[in-house]
Amino acid sequence: MNEPSSLAPVGVVGLGLMGSSIVAALLVAGHPVRAIAPIAQEAPVAPERIAGQLRQCRDAGLIGSVQPYLDGLAISEDYAALAGCELVIECVIEKPEIKSTVYQKITNAVSAGCIIGSNTSAIPISELQKFVDIPARFLGIHWAEPAFMTRFLEITCGEQTDPVFAERVFGMAHRWGKEPTLLKKDIRGFITNRLMYAVYREIFHQIESGNASREDVDKAFRYDAGSWMTLMGIFRRMDYLGLKDFQTILPRIFSELGNSAEVPEIMQQMVREGARGVHNDRGIYPYEAGEGAQWDEAFARFNQKIHLLAAEYSAEKVKAYLQ
Repeated sequence: MNEPSSLAPVGVVGLGLMGSSIVAALLVAGHPVRAIAPIAQEAPVAPERIAGQLRQCRDAGLIGSVQPYLDGLAISEDYAALAGCELVIECVIEKPEIKSTVYQKITNAVSAGCIIGSNTSAIPISELQKFVDIPARFLGIHWAEPAFMTRFLEITCGEQTDPVFAERVFGMAHRWGKEPTLLKKDIRGFITNRLMYAVYREIFHQIESGNASREDVDKAFRYDAGSWMTLMGIFRRMDYLGLKDFQTILPRIFSELGNSAEVPEIMQQMVREGARGVHNDRGIYPYEAGEGAQWDEAFARFNQKIHLLAAEYSAEKVKAYLQ
């Protein structure tokens, strides 16, 4: 844990749920944060949201008092506040035309040596860096929600990214308490989304085929994969199970998996109905009024526990146990 404001300032543009979460993560790591609210309505609500996230960090034992860290936060609608930042992370809506405008405002405010990163999870970095002055300093910095509690971070280089900048962010990420991955080639969806969307396609295939219910597939994922994922990744799991059976099993299973490129009808229906899951109590599962907020609170408590468990079984500690 670094002392509040002990490191160079970092900028964050966009103060929605994910942007605020990234701000909290950087504050906990010891950076002063200069946060830009490109949408005027974000500025009044962001301080209390970030304070609440910092309280979660305090309750998990990541920090002591909240206020010294909150004192390192400056929120503005003026991009000029980003001057002097060594890194600026964009976290706005996934529309290239909006991001392009944001990047122009960022580059007008920062020095030529400032690294510019995007939290995008869907748009190729090589496409976005075309909008940036000095594209060599632009890369993807993809966080997982809640950013202040998870150990995940995915750093992605675009076609024009200078590896020197990627390595700098990779080093920073370790100081942020992350176990980052560094993708040297820009592939659509990056690694984590490609893995998860393969799962999404298969679970919708099973439901639409009438083979299982939503409860069935959720139980299978929670109580099988959920029992080992925090300790070991996919390949380590294969090693743990022994490898010889996969030669027989994989050809049998691969040919049976869904391969549709269409949006599942269940999801199309949710969009037509304006469902936003726990955010408005309308989703794939039914929710009573206010039940979504209870799920949000439960997830916050769970994340405190899983963060400590992940730290206890980090790669470095597991290696130490084995020696």
